[in-house]
Amino acid sequence: MTQKVAVLGTGKIGEALLSGMLRGGWSPSNLLVTARRPERARELRERHGVEAVSNTDAAKRADTLILTVKPQDMGTLLDELAPHTPAERLVISGAAGIPTSLFEERFQPGTPVVRVMTNTPALVDEAMSVVSAGTHATEAHLALAEEIFNGVGKTLRVPESQQDAATALSGSGPAYFYFLVEAMTDAGILLGLPRDKAHDLIVQAAIGAAVMLRDSGDHPVTLRENVTSPAGTTINAIRELENHRVRAAVLDALEAARDRSRELAAGKG
Repeated sequence: MTQKVAVLGTGKIGEALLSGMLRGGWSPSNLLVTARRPERARELRERHGVEAVSNTDAAKRADTLILTVKPQDMGTLLDELAPHTPAERLVISGAAGIPTSLFEERFQPGTPVVRVMTNTPALVDEAMSVVSAGTHATEAHLALAEEIFNGVGKTLRVPESQQDAATALSGSGPAYFYFLVEAMTDAGILLGLPRDKAHDLIVQAAIGAAVMLRDSGDHPVTLRENVTSPAGTTINAIRELENHRVRAAVLDALEAARDRSRELAAGKG
């Protein structure tokens, strides 16, 4: 926590990381932020007591750079940073689909890079952040990245070859659940419930199911079977889901997300 860390491109996820570090005991004097708009930089400075600097100043002064800009903006940011970033700087990338090799090519030889795929539940401290080491990243570099991202949820290390799959499951994952809740809410309205009541019923069912999945230690099949009585309502619903190939559709959807992550990594916009 005595290191100086800069969060570059501090949008919602970047600010969530910043808040997590501050709650975890980091001193505001050891944290720098950058933002595209001056009013956003001023807002971050006033809200968190941190110093807002330019991208080049961050590259010169910080021990660790956390890059939280969108993938399509990363090239421009790297053009700014590369001439001013010493080889000993740790670079943590939060950009989906961009491999560590790209950063290693743009920065000085030997620059340690850690790739992290987090997700939007970071905004409520329930993120799942998937961490992978680049060629020159050490155990200490990985541990620091985990310390930072553990402030907004949980972390999991995987080989970088598994990052595209992790992006499909976890990075994009919250959207699939929102999609399901949206569909179930419409079904509740069709069955005669007001929208607000249908929403409350479904959201609480989702929270309860998630906690049971996390805490019970039981396999999802066991938990589902515990709800599924012979000739009951649940099995009739599940039969319809199987008739409509929902399981197969989920497999196809996740493969499509994985493939798109690979396309982004290959520079196919």
